Amino acid sequence: MPSLTLVSARCYTLDIVANGDLHHFCGVAGLYSDQERNIPRHLFFPLFSLQHRGQESAGIAYRKDGKTVAYKDLGMVSTVLSRYLSGDRMTRVGIGHVRYSTHGGNKLENAQPMVVSCNKGDIAIAHNGNISNAQQLKNELVDEGAIFQTSSDTELVLHLISRSRCRTFDEALLETLSRLAGAFTMLLIHNDRLIAVRDPHGFRPLFVGSTDGMRVIASESCGLEILGCSQMRELEPGEVLFLDEDGEHTIHIGRDSVQPAQCVFELIYFARPDSRVFANGVHAARGRMGAALAQADADEGLVGDIVVPVPDSGTSAAVGYAREAGLPFDFGLTRNHYAGRSFIMPTTAERELAVRMKLHPVEDVIRDGRIILVDDSLVRGTTARSLVRLLYRAGAREVHLRLSSPELRWPCFFGIDIPTRKELISNRLDPEEIAEYVGADSVRFLDLDRLRGMLDRPDRYCYACFTGAYPIAVPLTAEERKPQPRDRKEDRSMPRSAQEPLAVRAADQNAALDGGER
Repeated sequence: MPSLTLVSARCYTLDIVANGDLHHFCGVAGLYSDQERNIPRHLFFPLFSLQHRGQESAGIAYRKDGKTVAYKDLGMVSTVLSRYLSGDRMTRVGIGHVRYSTHGGNKLENAQPMVVSCNKGDIAIAHNGNISNAQQLKNELVDEGAIFQTSSDTELVLHLISRSRCRTFDEALLETLSRLAGAFTMLLIHNDRLIAVRDPHGFRPLFVGSTDGMRVIASESCGLEILGCSQMRELEPGEVLFLDEDGEHTIHIGRDSVQPAQCVFELIYFARPDSRVFANGVHAARGRMGAALAQADADEGLVGDIVVPVPDSGTSAAVGYAREAGLPFDFGLTRNHYAGRSFIMPTTAERELAVRMKLHPVEDVIRDGRIILVDDSLVRGTTARSLVRLLYRAGAREVHLRLSSPELRWPCFFGIDIPTRKELISNRLDPEEIAEYVGADSVRFLDLDRLRGMLDRPDRYCYACFTGAYPIAVPLTAEERKPQPRDRKEDRSMPRSAQEPLAVRAADQNAALDGGER
């Protein structure tokens, strides 16, 4: 079998325990120039624009003297890649990556781009998403003698290309892509070419544009706009785009045989508000979600005094809520942008201190008010509980928590770090019980039908984290398939003829996985 040598950088590990927030997998950026220029320096800026998609590691890869070289490290873009803001490193092609670890821990060997030299040439890869059949493919490769140097699912792509019996790299790449299931937007350098890939379901966004003789590719439109791209487009689901000295050409994989499944959480939370994804302005889409929440409250006669966002995740939805409800909008919570990531603390007092390090109430805004507190989603409920307490201590008369997404009930296998079903508060408690747990006067989630109603072409989105109806087979464990407390309560409240727990439907839907089918 062909050999594969993984080129790595400095080796050390840093284990970080995250708080109860959702995290994305990563962001990617790539450049191809019609003439030599300082590509590593130019890459810094789109990666900096995508920093919200991953804060654990950053890296770039580019061509130098006929070889592909990489530099990556744990940390933020401004720390890891600031060295590339000075000095000339002339080349025509480069890719970059920012990462939050879902599949594979936060270790340097899992940082990207990954660079190898093999029988198909020099290859560098940066990947956004999650390959849902990664373990199955990895088991097959290990049985055949493959040796993995990382715990990231991205490495197996390189193994599959290297070990392919296909004659050319392009054929090996297409064969490899046909074996992958799940979410993958990828950028690859093969020798002196730049290749961009978006999976056939289109789970994650990927944009391409041009400026000043460069083709720019990035996970969000904000990564192109920072370099001055005036014209851009989103790669189609299943599109594979090749850029080289002869221009560009595109082929498509699997688009005629699969249903698009764009991740709706890109609009709800992950994308930057000033970006466009899936043909939507993100800020405007979140505003419509907030307006839909306000309409639901108006239907039940709820009246508040002021709308307060949880910054920054709830700001756009709160603006939409306030506009629809005719209520004043104000920042009753301030965010310390230097607090960094929160850590899990052993006691309630210490956990509340961690929240106060990031967010603090403005008493002049909060005092004596009936507060409509707007955020994007509720995971475990621990942060919301601390925030509600802070608002009451600041003098709030009432606190009504509003979430601009439906209830999270299922894990994600496509690149979002959603906890197990057992950990998700909505699998234990209904909204009334959640309100009691977090100490709020009421809790309302955006109804799924209302969410679908404000989307253009709603059937093109994935809602699996709300419904358990995954667009492809996923490796749900036996424990995950068991009915949760909410499932059992909902079953008892339904007519006998209609009882069919979500867990049962998900188990049936994923039965093909047990037989090894894809």
